[in-house]
Amino acid sequence: MTGVESVQLKDVIVHKIGNPTRSESLKLSENPLTLNDELVKGMLTRYFLSSFNEDEHYHFTHLSDLNLNEVFTYVTKIFEDPAAFVSTSALLASFLYSKSTHVKVKEGELYIAVFDQVPFGTEYKQAIGIFKSENKENFLKVFTHGQSLEVISEEGININKLDKGCLVFRNNKEEGYTVCVVDSTNKKNDAQYWISDFLQVQPYADSYHNTDKYLGLCKQFITNEYAEKFDISKSDQIDLLNRSMDYFKTKDQFSLDEFAEEVIHHTDVVDTFKEYKKTYESVKNFEIEDEFDINLSAVKRQAKIFKAVLKLDKNFHIYIHGRKDLMEKGYDELTGKHFYKLFYDEES
Repeated sequence: MTGVESVQLKDVIVHKIGNPTRSESLKLSENPLTLNDELVKGMLTRYFLSSFNEDEHYHFTHLSDLNLNEVFTYVTKIFEDPAAFVSTSALLASFLYSKSTHVKVKEGELYIAVFDQVPFGTEYKQAIGIFKSENKENFLKVFTHGQSLEVISEEGININKLDKGCLVFRNNKEEGYTVCVVDSTNKKNDAQYWISDFLQVQPYADSYHNTDKYLGLCKQFITNEYAEKFDISKSDQIDLLNRSMDYFKTKDQFSLDEFAEEVIHHTDVVDTFKEYKKTYESVKNFEIEDEFDINLSAVKRQAKIFKAVLKLDKNFHIYIHGRKDLMEKGYDELTGKHFYKLFYDEES
């Protein structure tokens, strides 16, 4: 998140959350932190907010009634009754503790914070943050001992990396607020308790969500399903990755039918892609529309991980950006090795 310098950190309280299946306890603080040190306040604010992607928005949900979403209810209580901050933070901690039963869930500190003047588009909003630190790192501390200096090791939190976070803007309450989420420790399928079980949030179906998730879908399909179901080379995979990214970079709007015709081409591959999309949406528990405006911020984010790299043994990496017709693959019977022939005009 940008613009954190304007943010005012008003209150913070810390609770200790263990894993009940390992007989780890829940330890609740009775009072908020004392925030007299401006340097510490600034460090905490940057630690809490810097990892969020302000373009990716979620909202609280519930199968039957939004008011039955516990985190939504507790956050609303804090917004509307600041005097209930400590008692409501304890309810949040207790609820997270009840959801921390997965074997992969680590013990850690839960921070509940209240902010003012948080950037939200062209406005500034009040916001409530819920953060959990799980991973500890060892630091060296140098101190004076008599006429000498000594060094000891201390365990602490790396303030440059937030493990888990949720930032709730006081906006769109009827739709479940506008929420930003961080879960850097469980990006795959392990222990998705933070987003699914505790927060119970889903992404807003906006242009950023559709663009970001569709590119993620394309990358997974091409690198996994496409190679598994069809007899294609690694260079063919990379070519399809490049053409997919080029489509999103050069178009203003996405259309599945147009994408299938211009990028995928083959009917059997298109059918497999559409079936894979249904499975992908079911596993991820969200839907991606078949037509939407393309969001450039999402394209730029995904472009960083759309690596079109052809790895040849441990000796060579070939970065392919286009013009697959200027590559020729062959097999040398004399050496018993495969080869690629590259055609180019200039060397730089």
